[in-house]
Amino acid sequence: MAFVPTKRKKNAKSMVQGSNQQQAGSLSADKATSINSEVEPDKAKSNKNRTQGKACPHEKQPEEEIPQVLMGPGPYFYISGSNGAGLVSIYCQSRGWQRIYDNRREDYALKWCEIKCQETYYHFKEGEQLLYQIPNNGVLTSKIGLLCCLREQERVMKKISRSSNSKLLKMEEFFPESFRLDLKDERNAFFELCKEEQIWICKPSCSNQGRGIFLLKNPAAANTLQAKLRSTEEYLLNKRVQRKAPQARIVQRYIHQPLLLEGKKFDVRSYLLIACTAPYVVFFAQGYVRLTCVNYDAASDDLTVHLTNQYMQKKNSLYSQLKDETVWRMEHFNSYVNEKFRKSNGLPKDWVFTVFTKRMQQIMVQCFLAAKHKLHRKLGYFDLIGCDFLIDENFKVWLLEMNANPALHTDCKVLRDIIPTVVYESLDLVLEVFNKRLKGQSVLPLERLCHFVLLYHEDAADLGQKQPSKLRSGLCTGRFLQPQIGSTSHVGQHPAKVLEKSSKKLGCSRKKAALLPRKNHQQTVLTIPDVQLFDHRGKTL
Repeated sequence: MAFVPTKRKKNAKSMVQGSNQQQAGSLSADKATSINSEVEPDKAKSNKNRTQGKACPHEKQPEEEIPQVLMGPGPYFYISGSNGAGLVSIYCQSRGWQRIYDNRREDYALKWCEIKCQETYYHFKEGEQLLYQIPNNGVLTSKIGLLCCLREQERVMKKISRSSNSKLLKMEEFFPESFRLDLKDERNAFFELCKEEQIWICKPSCSNQGRGIFLLKNPAAANTLQAKLRSTEEYLLNKRVQRKAPQARIVQRYIHQPLLLEGKKFDVRSYLLIACTAPYVVFFAQGYVRLTCVNYDAASDDLTVHLTNQYMQKKNSLYSQLKDETVWRMEHFNSYVNEKFRKSNGLPKDWVFTVFTKRMQQIMVQCFLAAKHKLHRKLGYFDLIGCDFLIDENFKVWLLEMNANPALHTDCKVLRDIIPTVVYESLDLVLEVFNKRLKGQSVLPLERLCHFVLLYHEDAADLGQKQPSKLRSGLCTGRFLQPQIGSTSHVGQHPAKVLEKSSKKLGCSRKKAALLPRKNHQQTVLTIPDVQLFDHRGKTL
């Protein structure tokens, strides 16, 4: 396919994105992973204007070459940003789709953008196109958004529990004690509480990669923060000129006695896939374990001792030597727990793939249920959310946070085995559910379900009046996903073949993830409320 280099003028009114990426058709799987290897955006939220869904600003850009592709008849896909770009490109081109580079075009079948832009959602055609990231996913993926949803859910359940036996977890059972610093009453309550030698962690609500995080290890540190916040508040009140409010933050009780692997702190990244919002179809997938480079010390002032994400670990001088050791497969984690902790802690065999996995699924479903009535719903919206869990020394499971646009880089061996499978199967499931919805078919059974587990399925008939009139009248055809006349379809080919070896490696752990714990440990796992876990045929696990 031919390329004609074209110069972009500075201050172009409408920027064309993705110009620095190669045409996906020329990428091998290895090249695709190299595109992502320098990127780790768990959430594209560093620019508040963008994350709030505002129109993307037209920034000055240096001249660069934009590939002008001799386009075929479609379908077309558009990618903005580098997170997962190579993998998404390979997937789409394996289906015979062609990549476009003009963000202004509205005839795309799939749009994958790591930065949310209001204009994108304004022009989105429901039931005709697929769009990555639910526009207001911040109700789940921002620190304050998730906290508010869980608190609201708990208030409601306390009222209902008088007349019914609620099976929801209490927040204190899986979510660290938290306070909002942007609310005066909560801020004062926290500083009243923080008068002892306890460790708290302060996080910006909409940041990522560990940016802006710091620890409060003693009352003196809390007093310094309190004085700074009070000074900022007084300054804003005394100034007549409107100023941008300081970044909203939360403080959480720090889990200072985590379970350690070879002396190092770790957390577990898992995935929540919202494959469809009309109706809701939600899945779980195992991810991987993230470890620090050095041994854990609660008293250390080095954040790379406390924060496990790779963006932070790269700041440690040992990272280049230990990179592959900072990421474990779940199989490795399971074997380690079996060997080191099973007998001494009275755990069942394969605790990781039974009790722990079940607990993660339960927590993720509860969080989704807390937010689902707030999420924007249109046929074609889908989202992949990264969920981070920590296990303490008593084997209690804590949810740390949920992340929009989770990092899909593949810069170490374990990630090269895992991430492509997650991306490919996510898109498989999104397309299968979308096409079945358009045809009025039952979502179940699912043909493409392999490594994911179905967590929640809202029957289309239950949508009632919530269902847009356009969907009820059957006017959606998914026309932009249909091959045009004269095009060559490659739907029979699947990108996962490139990583067939990886898929075989993953198969064992995914099946184990659906297993129930042994009876003598069932008290450690509560039944998921209102929903059940299903296999690929829709049968309850």
